Amino acid sequence: MAKKTASGGTPATLALTAAGIEHRVHPYEHDPRAASFGLEAAEALGLDPARVLKTLMVTVDGRLAVGIVPVSGQLDLKALARALGASRAAMAEVKVAERATGYVAGGISPIGQKKAHPTVLDTSALTHPTVFVSGGRRGLDVEVAPADLVAITGAITAEIGRS
Repeated sequence: MAKKTASGGTPATLALTAAGIEHRVHPYEHDPRAASFGLEAAEALGLDPARVLKTLMVTVDGRLAVGIVPVSGQLDLKALARALGASRAAMAEVKVAERATGYVAGGISPIGQKKAHPTVLDTSALTHPTVFVSGGRRGLDVEVAPADLVAITGAITAEIGRS
């Protein structure tokens, strides 16, 4: 689980606050038996799953990167590799992802990771006024404008999701 700071926030919420980015925190009751953490968040918060995004850690030509796509779809690994100018992408091992981000699987946020990684946001996110990403722990999402998500993560945008 992401470390809590003295102020009670997560690295993600603290990074948003420090950057002066407008955001809203949305806690919800997490069920450890949930089959999909992202779909659980969408349902618990009463949201269209297209606005709730999942953060996926991948290895791209041997280095870690981040793909952010709607929870209602899947990550297209070939499209992600192309977006980053790489030849190959594969899902990162869970332990590697947790160690590299400082977050636990199911609560990995694209914001406030221990180290910045190349990040690609699916272009579908840009069609919404705000989107929801993990706030750094299971049972916590943050709502931000897509442009602010791009700014704080240094993301590029590309069509990397598929239904």
